[in-house]
Amino acid sequence: MAKSYVKSLKEYDEPSEFDDSSILEAMKKSPKKKKPTSVALDEKTIKDLKKVAEKLNVPYQVLMRMFILEGLKKMKNAA
Repeated sequence: MAKSYVKSLKEYDEPSEFDDSSILEAMKKSPKKKKPTSVALDEKTIKDLKKVAEKLNVPYQVLMRMFILEGLKKMKNAA
């Protein structure tokens, strides 16, 4: 069975742009309880995330949440 990777979808060719409202939404303390998860990333990826997060003036964990939520939204819209 051939593997299919999300990054190969055409939706991921477009650059991700985040507006202030999506940043605030990702940072918001939701009444829904969030479940902690773990993702193993190499050091270079973490450094890159921290650099981008610093430019956006948000914690890098919030930036990761933004990427996940935006990616999930794109996948739902593509389906």
